[in-house]
Amino acid sequence: MDFYQRAGIVCGAIPRGTVASYGQIALLCGKPKNARQVGYALNKGRLGEEVPAHRVVNSRGLLSGAAAFDTFDMQKNLLAGEGVEVLWTREGWQVDRKRYGWKHTMQDAEKFRALFEELGI
Repeated sequence: MDFYQRAGIVCGAIPRGTVASYGQIALLCGKPKNARQVGYALNKGRLGEEVPAHRVVNSRGLLSGAAAFDTFDMQKNLLAGEGVEVLWTREGWQVDRKRYGWKHTMQDAEKFRALFEELGI
């Protein structure tokens, strides 16, 4: 359960108008091999209702969480509403992670680690 608490905190910190990958969230939680667990938690609503799940995409920038939203295009529409350009590709709806990816810093990672320690998670 601690991992889900950590992931909820990290996801909540993704800035508006940017996206992060499942792997990036897992890395910032201190569990770099748990990208699938991030996806599972988002899909099952284990990170809380206020988490901006629409800002999480796969490593190639593909919107792969449609099943977790009320409509198939909700994630795309929420991102577009934040100014994130979402384009249709052969593989599906995609975001340019170079342009819209969350570029967290080492200071961000250190702040998360300190917060997790403070919270005992």
